[in-house]
Amino acid sequence: MSKQRTSTRETRYSNFLHPRWWPTWVIVSLMWLMAQLPLRLQWVLGKGIGELAYRLIPRRRHIAEVNIRLCFPEQSPAEQQALVRKTFHSNGIGIMEIGLAWFRNPKAFRTITEVHGLEHIEAAQARGNGILLLGGHYSTLDLGGSLVSLFIEADVMQRDHNNPLMNAIMTRARERRYGVALGSKDLRGLLKRLKQNRTVWYATDQDYGRKGIVFAPFFNVPAGSITATSRITERSGCTVIPFSHFRREGKPGYDIYFHPPLLDYPSGDDLKDATLVNHTIEQEIRRHPDQYLWMHRRFKTRPSPDDPDLYRKQT
Repeated sequence: MSKQRTSTRETRYSNFLHPRWWPTWVIVSLMWLMAQLPLRLQWVLGKGIGELAYRLIPRRRHIAEVNIRLCFPEQSPAEQQALVRKTFHSNGIGIMEIGLAWFRNPKAFRTITEVHGLEHIEAAQARGNGILLLGGHYSTLDLGGSLVSLFIEADVMQRDHNNPLMNAIMTRARERRYGVALGSKDLRGLLKRLKQNRTVWYATDQDYGRKGIVFAPFFNVPAGSITATSRITERSGCTVIPFSHFRREGKPGYDIYFHPPLLDYPSGDDLKDATLVNHTIEQEIRRHPDQYLWMHRRFKTRPSPDDPDLYRKQT
């Protein structure tokens, strides 16, 4: 396993000509072809993919159901189930948008993309010390990043794909849009880029296990939340700017939001800092709750190892 992971940063296509890579090449070719379709049609196909996943992947549906039940207790069971289904539809569209992000020039979507709060980026760049873009795992993840490159220069941190060829294609595509695609654990590289007054996209809203976390509320549910964001900000002196990206309802189009920088951050109190970060991301999710990755086990790590697994099905 470790050998495979160390090879995933190879991006030369000449190393992937062996027949064992041909199935991946077929998938990538289909992605390229689908990316050439009109956007409205891609949204229809993506919704269909999401509906199939909703019906055929019960494990992920169950995870989304648990998350939405925990995070939106004010909704009726029928409303919660409708949001689960819509979430699958939105993430299905997001799968289609990966091809757009990798294989289409973002300039093709400039006329249907609006950016809000760009002045916050410009002010932070003038101050120096770099910018940490505090993002989240929205269904527009890849395409949103591609569209961001229309307005600012930025680097990105990514978790490498388990398939080395798919990772090579993803990395090359992202580095055409961004400056550098840093590995998800490359904190040294991240600090170096921040010290060069670069802008780096950084997402903290997933469950990364028990190491280096505090339990801060996320939709009023205790969630394992990393403290590394505070350490990075403290060491680099960077500005932390929350941002989000969503597709519009009803008609093709996208909105990118840059918000005022976090104040009194880091505060010296890890729990206070993590609570602020979680609340900030939560507020963005509430804009379009279906466009969030609710299929992830956000509450997998519990405050006590003896706490029951929230995702275990009742028998």
